[in-house]
Amino acid sequence: MSIIEITILLFGGMLLVLLTGLPITFALGGWCMIVGLFLYGPRVFPLALHGTESIMGYEALMAVPMFVFMGMMLYYSHIADDVYTTFHNWLTPVPGGLACATVGTSTLIAAIEGSETTATLCMGTIALPLMRKRGYSKTLATGCIQAGAALGFLIPPSIIAILYAIIARESIGRLFAGGVLPGLLLFVMFVIYIIVRCKLQPHLAPPVPKEERPSMQEKLKSLSHLVLPAGIIAAVIGTILLRIVTPVEASAIGAMASLVAVFIKRRLKWQVINEALMTTLKLTSMTMWIFMSALTFGRLYNLLGAKTIVEAVVLNLPLEPIGILLLMQLSFFIMGTCLDDTAILFITMPIYIPIIQELGFDPVWFGVLYLVNMQMAYLTPPFGYCLFLMKSVAPPDITMGDIYRSIIPFLIIQGIGLLLIMLYPQIVLWLPNLLFD
Repeated sequence: MSIIEITILLFGGMLLVLLTGLPITFALGGWCMIVGLFLYGPRVFPLALHGTESIMGYEALMAVPMFVFMGMMLYYSHIADDVYTTFHNWLTPVPGGLACATVGTSTLIAAIEGSETTATLCMGTIALPLMRKRGYSKTLATGCIQAGAALGFLIPPSIIAILYAIIARESIGRLFAGGVLPGLLLFVMFVIYIIVRCKLQPHLAPPVPKEERPSMQEKLKSLSHLVLPAGIIAAVIGTILLRIVTPVEASAIGAMASLVAVFIKRRLKWQVINEALMTTLKLTSMTMWIFMSALTFGRLYNLLGAKTIVEAVVLNLPLEPIGILLLMQLSFFIMGTCLDDTAILFITMPIYIPIIQELGFDPVWFGVLYLVNMQMAYLTPPFGYCLFLMKSVAPPDITMGDIYRSIIPFLIIQGIGLLLIMLYPQIVLWLPNLLFD
């Protein structure tokens, strides 16, 4: 069989298996092993698994369960609710203030947890009922929740950024630093869009009556809710960016800081700890299974000589380097409509990273481009992951069509942000160069 036929067999078969509803872990790992048995026989098992044990033993992976646990403690202790109250109090007079507060809270949750999943579920439970009660349109209310939550891909500590750094053999600290300004840029663009649109179309977000707005005393009092989350962010991200500790050590600090924060709030109960630990176990186990399946898939594909052939073909295309880069971005976007971000990472990056290094592009900059693509993929109909998470917590009157329509303006904004990052790499590289060079 030619490499083209094998590629169609591997990827086409995997997509068909996914359509059956089988979890992505089995669609990736199970299907590639079936194809491997057909091509190599029983010896495919040691061939496909060789080398994966060394990656699975990589020390940086220890940070994943720590960061997940940190976020889960804050979620189950309802500290996120307090953060939303603060943003709500201060942004009430602004056009679309509740939507802006939702984006701001989602961004802060993402900075604490590194997970768009928890942010979507959390804000869908807290913010969506309040916005609907205030007369906000279905599309604006659901769209701002999903857009803010997707910033978890960029705002450190991002779990997927850690995994990219492992594959690319890049500094996790540099990649975290590279995601800060693009994440803040997209946050500001989202907020500006909400304010301008609600100013032009007030019916989308009716203002809160003046008599119902919080007093200055209530606003100032609510600022205390930000102290503990800000302290955790400073303890984790600040120590990494200042190179005081390694990311793994910072994850342990964050896990301990979250316990201290919940204790200070007098919410440290066995039920909270148990729920946080069990959810951490489930999410980390799921990530590691996808991790192993994607590694096995990529390993088998490389055994067939695909890596060498793809590199040779891409580097000899009659295109400028920027054209090859655009093709890679397009492949991320297309694959993101049906594959998990972790699976895309481990299938493509062993092939793409040597190519972008050969073309002279910075791997940290390329990694941030990948992260922006993944947050777009999580919001892209029809299979965007955040869309289905949103539907799971939305009331019955909000249809899947409403959720699809809600995300289109935010996808356009993310596309503009991706273009700006491609045109001006210093948006990504300025902070890493300042802190680490």
